[in-house]
Amino acid sequence: MRHDAVTLRQLRALRAVADSGSLTQAAAQLGLSPPAIHSQLKSLEDLAGAPLLQRAEHGAFRATAQGRALLMAEAQIATALARAGREVASLAQGHSGNVVLGVVSTGKYFAPFLVATLQRALPRIEVTLRIGNRDAILAALAADELDLAIMGRPPREPAVIAAPVGPHPHIIIAAPDHPLAAQDPVMPMDLLSQTFLSREEGSGTRILMTRFLDRIGEGTPWRATEMGTNETIKQAVIAGLGIALISQHTCTEELRTGRLVALQAIGLPIQRSWYLLHRADRAPSPATERIRAAIAGLGGSFLPRLEGRG
Repeated sequence: MRHDAVTLRQLRALRAVADSGSLTQAAAQLGLSPPAIHSQLKSLEDLAGAPLLQRAEHGAFRATAQGRALLMAEAQIATALARAGREVASLAQGHSGNVVLGVVSTGKYFAPFLVATLQRALPRIEVTLRIGNRDAILAALAADELDLAIMGRPPREPAVIAAPVGPHPHIIIAAPDHPLAAQDPVMPMDLLSQTFLSREEGSGTRILMTRFLDRIGEGTPWRATEMGTNETIKQAVIAGLGIALISQHTCTEELRTGRLVALQAIGLPIQRSWYLLHRADRAPSPATERIRAAIAGLGGSFLPRLEGRG
């Protein structure tokens, strides 16, 4: 039997005749003429190579064994199409779908909690989380690999539509026994005499640190040692290897327990915002728009609580 030649019209004609027992009633049900129904059945029987209907008592049509096999397939197809129709409608309304959310590395301290919150609120929308440094997230956004992104400073390229979703303060941290820990305020020259532990090139925190030190130093050189992750930086600061300008959201626990302190200096903390953004030249899918609205509606409640000094 040539499965690729079987049509839904043929199967529906078979279903209508088998259920009603009559070509005339089947034709009325489907809005066709009896000859048209007969033609559909004849084509289907030619494909099957066997009779699909037979006359029963009182002249009514009943399905043969071959006909019942095709009717079972027709029922499964009808169920699958109904399910697909519901899914299409759900996707169109944003009730289901897939959304890829990119978050810069500093946001890894709150991003999993945010995704879990979204999945509880919108369980039929699958949110895939991608974390990378600023350059990696911007590259993924430019390559159209992300639906939404969260970062500290919206880029110029690619063009985006951005909205603030919560505060993002940055502080300078030191070990509690560091010589500058008890000073209030710490003077700019004292800061510039220290070794700063820094993220890699391309990091938003690295860019912010460079601008801050250049501004307070007015050209005075400063020392920096590059480290790959915020966790490494925090441990190195605790060990006394230097100080670091860092997002307060990355070290709330260490500040709370006293393993780190926030230095008191003019211009600190540096107040920034987290932004939720998407490409300006891409209309968000309905599912993306629902996730965007859900994140905006949280009002930054997914961000770490800012405890400790600073």
